Amino acid sequence: MKILIINGPNLNLLGRREKSIYGDINFEDYYNSLVKTYPSIEFSYFQSNVEGELINKIHEVGFGFDGIIINAGAYTHTSVAIRDAIAGIKTPVVEVHISNTLTREDFRHQSLIGPVCKGCIMGFGLNSYKLGVEAILNL
Repeated sequence: MKILIINGPNLNLLGRREKSIYGDINFEDYYNSLVKTYPSIEFSYFQSNVEGELINKIHEVGFGFDGIIINAGAYTHTSVAIRDAIAGIKTPVVEVHISNTLTREDFRHQSLIGPVCKGCIMGFGLNSYKLGVEAILNL
């Protein structure tokens, strides 16, 4: 099984930014623990602050991987282009968020990508990614 984890803008700063919201663990450390937890899964990881690069990666793996877990960051609420990229592929996508976006600013309450994903997991800190893996395993 092959699963790609995609992180969008500013998630490269995990462990250093807004620790009260995102915690103090950097994503690379969390990712390494996730890989160890699921040795039978072939994980790939991609992070970019650039919308077009996220779209290119979705297109690249969207017909050959078993699942994509995406935290599109702020693009969740603004990117019709990422929504269209997800809608155009065959690989199932699970949207994840570290924080519960419904408890934050009003503009974060709407996800443009959610309606084209299999589901959304939010508010469980970095464990939202693990729950995303479990969701893909159970599809």
